[in-house]
Amino acid sequence: MAPHNKKRIILSDETGIMSRVSQSPIVHHTKKAATNAAFVTKKLLNSTGKAAWIAGTTFLILVVPLIIEMDREQQFNELELQQASLLGTPSVSK
Repeated sequence: MAPHNKKRIILSDETGIMSRVSQSPIVHHTKKAATNAAFVTKKLLNSTGKAAWIAGTTFLILVVPLIIEMDREQQFNELELQQASLLGTPSVSK
């Protein structure tokens, strides 16, 4: 059997391809840009969540009671019209 003489790329060597590529300014800038983008995205999602919480609770506190009161008023007006028609009183249109 003849010995196989194959060249191997040593990845941990100081002069290896991976060490040269990882020291490249392009890789450095790309990593920095990706880190910055992740940071901005995290902050944006956090702020969006806070804004959604504020909008949701404000809606529940201010708008829902208004909708309920308007529905009650509409039901009351319909009941008055129904009673007026049963009693024979002429209805007044607004």
